[in-house]
Amino acid sequence: MTVEFCGITLAHPVVNGSGTFDALAARRVFGEQLRERFPFAAYVSKTITLEPRAGNPPPRLWESPAGLINSIGLPNKGLERYIAEDLPELAELLDGAGNRAGAEPVPLITNVMGASAEELSTMLDACDARPEIAAIELNVSCPNVKTGLDIGADPVQLEDVVRTVRPRTCKPLIVKLTPNTADVGACALAAERGGADALSLINTLRASALAPRAPRSHPAGAGNSGAGDAAAPWLGGGTGGLSGPAIRAVALAQVAAVTARVAIPVIGMGGVQSPGHARDLLDVGATLVAVGTESFRDPAAAARIAEGLHAMATRAG
Repeated sequence: MTVEFCGITLAHPVVNGSGTFDALAARRVFGEQLRERFPFAAYVSKTITLEPRAGNPPPRLWESPAGLINSIGLPNKGLERYIAEDLPELAELLDGAGNRAGAEPVPLITNVMGASAEELSTMLDACDARPEIAAIELNVSCPNVKTGLDIGADPVQLEDVVRTVRPRTCKPLIVKLTPNTADVGACALAAERGGADALSLINTLRASALAPRAPRSHPAGAGNSGAGDAAAPWLGGGTGGLSGPAIRAVALAQVAAVTARVAIPVIGMGGVQSPGHARDLLDVGATLVAVGTESFRDPAAAARIAEGLHAMATRAG
């Protein structure tokens, strides 16, 4: 099951989606069991921004049919504290994780986001200087400070940003594409032209949820239309991102569209719950598969899926 990805050798093709598995928090809960049975072949950090972020006000989650809407808001310590505090702890955890004798450390991929090429350049400079970081993932779903549009939704702007920041690091550069665009294939091609070494998709789909409403009181004998108070958003951030099984078919279509247009490797994700779901993404051209929402229900889901893929490959010869 060994996989070569951007010059990095991975034990199997299953990684985590950024922000869906807090390895440091998991270690506090599971202790050394996490190191011994680390579920991912590479670990992708949650999104790091230049300055600290508190995240969105609660409520932050809404369980929808076959999915989950989150409006977490990317809370994080900021770049400086990530480098000083989290990075050494992550490096220690990932060193020899998986309990494989003589194994190399599980590679760390740091996910970063900025509202401009200048912010991203600063972050890439800092990450490039750290040997603990094996690769960098750009989250380009952030609105541009000048246009208000997602950087990754406009192929021209995306290519310009990637080309501008590409010289700031010699590490593999992964661009995480937004699915909230008219032509994800065009955006993928733009990122490749700008110098991306790999792509990852799909990110969450833009979604919203309304708070439950109580029926209005009405005079005796009057008809009850069932109408309540004016609709209000449930999530503290107003809107959020939909993930989970509900987006699996969208992910499969977008990964297939992207792998048909680019030559660089792709990490496919979106609603993966089983080895069969992972196999589908690999069959349409993905090199790696990321597990996200399923890890909330089953923290060992990625290990189960990787083992299932190995069994499928063995049966197929």
